[in-house]
Amino acid sequence: MTTRVAIIGIIVENPEAVEKLNAILHEYAVFIIGRMGIPYREKKISIISIAVDAPQDIISAMAGKIGRLNGVSAKTVYSAAGGEN
Repeated sequence: MTTRVAIIGIIVENPEAVEKLNAILHEYAVFIIGRMGIPYREKKISIISIAVDAPQDIISAMAGKIGRLNGVSAKTVYSAAGGEN
């Protein structure tokens, strides 16, 4: 199976979306390499970075679900080369 390494950058402006966001991340946990979250209390937002190694369609589906949450923005950056698992 060909996979890609990618980073999904997430900005959470609606604290009520966090539970749904965590449920999505749990659903895709097998593909997540690592996660870093930074609460930016001064601006009342959270900044989250998710590193993943997964097939392109899985990454797109995960980022799409995250981006459709109310008050949540997500952008994905892919590595230049794919890989074999």
